[in-house]
Amino acid sequence: MVNTRKLGVTLLAVIIAVFFLLPLVWMISTSFKNDFEALSGKMNFFPLKPTVDNFVQGINGELMNVPIIRWIINSLSVGVIGTVIVLIIDSMAAYALARLQDLPLRRIMLSLFIASLMIPGVLTFLPMYMEFNALNLINTYPALILPATAGAFGVFLLYQFFSSFPREIEEAARIDGANKWQIYARILLPSAVSIMVTLAIFTFMGIYNDFVWPLYATTSPEMRTITAGIAMMATGSYTQSYGKLMAMTTIATLPVVIVFILGQRSFVKAITQSAVK
Repeated sequence: MVNTRKLGVTLLAVIIAVFFLLPLVWMISTSFKNDFEALSGKMNFFPLKPTVDNFVQGINGELMNVPIIRWIINSLSVGVIGTVIVLIIDSMAAYALARLQDLPLRRIMLSLFIASLMIPGVLTFLPMYMEFNALNLINTYPALILPATAGAFGVFLLYQFFSSFPREIEEAARIDGANKWQIYARILLPSAVSIMVTLAIFTFMGIYNDFVWPLYATTSPEMRTITAGIAMMATGSYTQSYGKLMAMTTIATLPVVIVFILGQRSFVKAITQSAVK
């Protein structure tokens, strides 16, 4: 009975995995097809005559002088800088809310942070755009970076970890002469490496994959991110060039996949630690 149930669960997991992997496999497969084969209408899942011309033309900038490399650099730069800022600000805010008992209005601020998680992002889109437009920051890197650094998710995530950290260790460090900054930087942060890596993965993926805000916050081709750039290609000259579009999408997907693979161990460790606590 147990083996039958385990086999059924495993089979269900395999079916779900295949269901989610099929679009990814189709994207990679189409990226190796020429435009004629991609538009032929034949139900050939894999390319009959694989070609790498789509990738070569995209990387060399031969696709209607579209700055693909510049878009990827923009996305990586915005993602990395935004992630670093989020880790610094959110960890400081979480430490203050969790450990500084003398902080004025600490509980009220924590409640406001949690309440902000319930506000849909679409409600703040227009006011945020108007604010950046009034500051003449549209079509600049600050417009792409700063909105992602004001989230409450990271504060709440780190707050849970800092709140459960043993106070005895903190008191021992204080007896040894450590101040609040030293306790934060030398004790709490090293202990929260797995949680920080998890937050970094979520933040980087969120910034890198963001589509709507970069699409409206940038006006020149050189300032676009890879997601907004591919969207403009899909509605422009490459509407029928599925092979080229899928090649560019495959290239755009690689950084996120690499980041997740590199941080997977810390991600699983963070989930395990949260479950134990």
